[in-house]
Amino acid sequence: MDLAAYFARIGFEGEARPDLQTLKALHRAHALAIPYENFDVQLGRSLTPDPQAAFDKIVRRGRGGWCYEMNGLLGLALSAIGFKVTRLAGAAVRGIMGEEAVGNHLVLLVDLNGAPWIADVGFGDGPRDPFPLREGPIVSGGFAYGLQRLDADWWRVNNHPDGGAPHFDFRLEPADPALLAAKCLELQTSPASPFVQNAIAQRHVAGEIRMLRGRVFRRVSPGLKTESLIASADELVALLHREFALDLPQAATLWPQICARHEAVFAAPAS
Repeated sequence: MDLAAYFARIGFEGEARPDLQTLKALHRAHALAIPYENFDVQLGRSLTPDPQAAFDKIVRRGRGGWCYEMNGLLGLALSAIGFKVTRLAGAAVRGIMGEEAVGNHLVLLVDLNGAPWIADVGFGDGPRDPFPLREGPIVSGGFAYGLQRLDADWWRVNNHPDGGAPHFDFRLEPADPALLAAKCLELQTSPASPFVQNAIAQRHVAGEIRMLRGRVFRRVSPGLKTESLIASADELVALLHREFALDLPQAATLWPQICARHEAVFAAPAS
């Protein structure tokens, strides 16, 4: 792990130690510097949960990533600093999908001298700060989240009211690497996967979260949401560069399928 290169990518300065101050600083710097995005899935490029591959893509090539990459990279950095990190099999929208969702999200459990904290920069519009493992409200970047104990095994993070996916669940047992690999493959190949169906980008910035889903671009701040419709392939490429710090001219090749998906979702119902 080239920590110096990672620190330069996220703009972290100072001495990194395995303590709460460093965890908070790294987590927020990562969330603000690196966008969540699935354009490799859209472009048919194979992805794995390997954190070294995520390092090459995000740090060396200046890209963003989805949960397996974003949290994989953060976990790699935290471990290199000396934190005790456990990878957990999260379950986005488990309350809707049931047990089929288990493993469709990667979550990090960080042990700070016996005090458990959750670190997650891979939920897109989730908390930009780590939070202790205890029930109650979570305020991060001005947005209201919450951590809920569901039963003896499961915890649930509830997203902010204007968020995308409403929640994700997790248990504290270490993730099965084979399960994560299988879900990672399924999410980038199954026609039913929302990552196959939709081009997605999300980015935390000061005071707001920027969200792209297909042709729809949203700016969300606490209590306020604006929305606009992308008009062309050139505008898509320009918006990715301007709003998400992504240099992806090849995204223009996706424009026909993005438009087709938009029409399928928003077509007027038959009279």
